[in-house]
Amino acid sequence: MKVLISWSTGKDSAWMLHTLRQQQPDAIGGLLTTTNEAFDRVAMHAVRRELLQAQADATGLPLHVVPLPWPCSNEQYEAIMKDAVAGFVNDGYTHAAFGDLFLEDVRQYRVDRLAGSGLEPMFPIWKTKSTAALAQDMVDGGLRATLTCVNPKQLGRSFAGRIFDQSLLADLPAGVDPCGENGEFHSFAHTGPMFNHPIPVKLGDIVDRDGFVFADLVSPKSEG
Repeated sequence: MKVLISWSTGKDSAWMLHTLRQQQPDAIGGLLTTTNEAFDRVAMHAVRRELLQAQADATGLPLHVVPLPWPCSNEQYEAIMKDAVAGFVNDGYTHAAFGDLFLEDVRQYRVDRLAGSGLEPMFPIWKTKSTAALAQDMVDGGLRATLTCVNPKQLGRSFAGRIFDQSLLADLPAGVDPCGENGEFHSFAHTGPMFNHPIPVKLGDIVDRDGFVFADLVSPKSEG
């Protein structure tokens, strides 16, 4: 058994890695992330490549990056990922683990796309408990993340750049999923039991783009 972790840089994939390590400590082979080729950032989370690499270094796992063109149609995405999956199977991977929580259509899409590929999908934190309880477990377990993307139609733009902690959970409006599973927000995990050490980050500019509010994170090492 060799598991490929679908790594978004966010808190859910980070907590999924932590959970899976407790269940299958010797089975995890590496992280997989797709990036926007034009901007060299993680899509939606808008995380810089250097911070993605810093996360991988802190997990002690190899990082596999699949660049995607921008714009990228769904047909292009599926063709690129099909080739990538074939390569991972050739490298001995047997499973792909995802941090999905409760969205049935998203889970089914992954199952359908991997059918017959040689990679069996896994969902270690799928419906294990309510997202309110799961979010509390993350905070109590020492996970900290910064909100890097907020959908202002669902959550106030002032939440962009905030730390995912007890204070944030208390401030979330009613109707907003505590884990942001409905697309309310995305995050960058930088502290927690899945990392060998905290990842230093500094909050940069907060910008509105394509209908979302993005908080840019930078590594203190790269400033200037």
